[in-house]
Amino acid sequence: MKSGGGAAEECDILVVGGGPAGSTAAALLAERGRDVVLLEKDSHPRFHIGESLLPRNTAIFDRLGLRDQVAAMGVHKPGAEFVSDATGQQVRYAFADGLDKVFTSSWQVPRAAFDDLLFRTAAARGTRVAEQTRVTEVRFGAPRAQVTALGADGAPRHFAPRYVLDASGRDTLLANRLGSKQANKRNTTAALFAHYHGVERRGGELEGFISIHLVEDGWFWLIPLPDDVMSVGFVGNQAAFKGHRGTPEQLFATRLAASPSVSARMRGAKAISGVTSTGNFSYAADSCWGEGYAMIGDSFAFIDPVFSSGVLLAMSAGEMGAEVADAWLNDPALGRARARRMERDLRHAMGRISWLIYRINTPALRHLFMAPSNKLRMRDGLVSLLAGNLRGSRDTMLPVLAFKGVYHLMSLALRLGLPVGAPPPRQAA
Repeated sequence: MKSGGGAAEECDILVVGGGPAGSTAAALLAERGRDVVLLEKDSHPRFHIGESLLPRNTAIFDRLGLRDQVAAMGVHKPGAEFVSDATGQQVRYAFADGLDKVFTSSWQVPRAAFDDLLFRTAAARGTRVAEQTRVTEVRFGAPRAQVTALGADGAPRHFAPRYVLDASGRDTLLANRLGSKQANKRNTTAALFAHYHGVERRGGELEGFISIHLVEDGWFWLIPLPDDVMSVGFVGNQAAFKGHRGTPEQLFATRLAASPSVSARMRGAKAISGVTSTGNFSYAADSCWGEGYAMIGDSFAFIDPVFSSGVLLAMSAGEMGAEVADAWLNDPALGRARARRMERDLRHAMGRISWLIYRINTPALRHLFMAPSNKLRMRDGLVSLLAGNLRGSRDTMLPVLAFKGVYHLMSLALRLGLPVGAPPPRQAA
């Protein structure tokens, strides 16, 4: 690759960011014969959170030919378990109970190895990749954009792509430069997370399940990974952190100790990583595309990870972004049409899961999760949504609408002080 003051290297598509969105798009475009450059600011493998995948991811793994490799590196995930600190209840949601019977399980994966697999797959398909290469400037113009990046040696590299896919993740490269990034005022949360050995793991019917512990002012995830590693994280609203002082480790310890259900599983735990913190969790750009570019994955929008939708949304956006870029290079008018459809589909998918996310701390939704009814197949429709059916279908439309209707009725009943019934008896782990 050219460096220093040399001429810019031309390519069809330049992808910024080698996470799931960028690597997926690069691999698919290279397979189509496009000249693709993929720039990653770090070096793989690198630590990343978001280890729990959804069954609908499997279709994308199949298209990339990676299902067996993903299965080999991960822990089999048949479903999700919800635990309530308020009531002591446990409820199991098995993906096999959903309306979608095509994909009924998934995996929990070490993200460092998973992201590395996707990145190396893009390279194997013909993408020209560079790690430790951070994009510092993007200027758009016809017929090519001008992109500057700094390599590991600090020397500038120059590129002249016909199209740019921004998959820079939470760095939100283009959204920041365009001033189009908007914080989600409905979901202003922060997170603390770390990896541990010795956390109590579920057995029997719950083996491999992700555990979501619903606690005061937030929720915990417990994700079983290979080699006795457990990913443990807390996502809380502003009230959860109000008045707290100290290091992330001290704050996390305080939250762990405050949850009887989580602390019981952490009695023999030993931290094997530092505690990472992140704030202002949810955001979105005003638009995910413009003339000669598109934003995919977290570079466009990020939502609270309570239902493990992050990797699925990223890889789905990578697929759609590849379609947009490929079409744009053939016919910009067709590319614009594909970009508009991509944005519509992404916003629809995020909207379906966000409806639950916005309400996860409300008494009505927590009651419904801990006392699932299958009238009108509401529970089965909810399971399909939790499994990653984010685009919706005729089969799920009525069950999901019924669930939302019951939620609104229950919210009204609770506001009026009316009885809504007791939660179900505790399920054995």
